[in-house]
Amino acid sequence: MIVARRWLIGVALGLAAFPAAAQRGEGPLVLAAASLQESMTAAADAWAKRGHARPVLSFAASSVLARQAAAGARADLFVSADMEWMDFLAQRSMLAPGTRAPFLGNRLVLVARSSGPVERRPLAAMLRGRIAVADPASVPAGRYAEAALRKLKLWDAAAPQLVRAENVRAALALVERGAAPYGIVYATDARASTRVRVAGVFPASSHPPIVYPLARLRTSSHPEAEGFRRFLLSSEGRAIFTRYGFSRR
Repeated sequence: MIVARRWLIGVALGLAAFPAAAQRGEGPLVLAAASLQESMTAAADAWAKRGHARPVLSFAASSVLARQAAAGARADLFVSADMEWMDFLAQRSMLAPGTRAPFLGNRLVLVARSSGPVERRPLAAMLRGRIAVADPASVPAGRYAEAALRKLKLWDAAAPQLVRAENVRAALALVERGAAPYGIVYATDARASTRVRVAGVFPASSHPPIVYPLARLRTSSHPEAEGFRRFLLSSEGRAIFTRYGFSRR
C-alpha cells in the first residue's frame, strides 16, 4: 500500500508540474531514465547553446516515468533504459508513429566504495553479502541484474541479500554511503561517481542487451520536441552520450 501510495503521489506531482513548465515557455519536456542525468543534462545544454529553449528534464526510474505518461502527464519525449517500458507505452498507443528508435547502450557492473579495500575475488564471492540494486520487480537496471544473476546461477544465493532501491541512482547512493558493500549498476553510473569503483563486470552474454530506446509521445505539442529528438539521434547528439560512457545503438 505504501509503494502504491507513493506512486500515486508521484503521478499527481508529475501531472501538476509538467504543464506548468510548458506554460513558462520552456523547452520540450523529456522523461529520461535516472542513469542519464549527467549526459542528458549536457545534451540539453548543447541544444540551448544553439539558440533553442532549454529542454525540461525529469529523471526517475523508467517504470515511474512510463506510468506517469500513461496516466496523462504532459511530456514530449521519453527515453527508457529498456525496451519493455517503451513497449508499455506503445501498447497503449502513446508513442508518435515513426519516432521510436534505439538510442544508447550500456554495461552492467558491480561496484564497491572507492574508500574500501581493493579485493581481487571472483564475482560469485563478492555477491554473498548485501547488494544494492534497483528493484528487479519493475526497474530496468534491476531486471538486467536479476537476469545476469540467474544466468550465472547466483540468484538463489543473492536474492535474500538484495537491498532494493527505487532506481539505479538510489542503489548507487546506498553503496556510496556504505549502506551496502556492493551494488549492481550501469557502467555509466560507476563512472559518474567518485565514491565508488568497479569491482567486477557482468558478461554481456549474461543478460539481455541493454538498450535505451527514444520516442516522442503522441500527446506532445511542443514545436521543438521533434527537433530535439533528432538532435539526440544525430552524430553530434550521440557523441555527447559516448563521452559519458554510453555506447551507440
